[in-house]
Amino acid sequence: MIKAVYPGSFDPVTLGHLDIIKRAAKVVDQLVIGILVNYVKTPLFTLEERVQMLEEVTREFPNVTVKMFNGMTVDFARENDARLIIRGLRAVTDFEYEMQIAQTNHTIDSDIDTIFFTTSLEYAFLSSTIVREVAHYNSDISKFVPPVVVEAFKKKYNHL
Repeated sequence: MIKAVYPGSFDPVTLGHLDIIKRAAKVVDQLVIGILVNYVKTPLFTLEERVQMLEEVTREFPNVTVKMFNGMTVDFARENDARLIIRGLRAVTDFEYEMQIAQTNHTIDSDIDTIFFTTSLEYAFLSSTIVREVAHYNSDISKFVPPVVVEAFKKKYNHL
């Protein structure tokens, strides 16, 4: 059985994330989406809200589960008996950073590898940061995120 983890903050989950999830779920037997508790960032959505949104948008995939985690991704992979880490690449600038992290993880545990999925062109510009900024200025985000996320922003901002 091929098991993989797809880590991130998912604040919020975007259509770009969902693109990676759909594609990764086709090539692995089990995909665990790991929502990182990142103490460096101040998230807009709580961990529980992010879990709920991800569970909603991945409901159609029987081989996808959502979990929260603390610490290093390589440890999260080990805890879930995963030998693969899934990462998405939007641009060349992502590659340098992601390659460094993948090499570090592989040095820590040589049994764990990273697979990169290039984001589909239609989402190459998209990030959670951009979505939060567009929503903050009361602009339409429905082209960037699933409907459940649009609704979550409406509740958060009360003006969308």
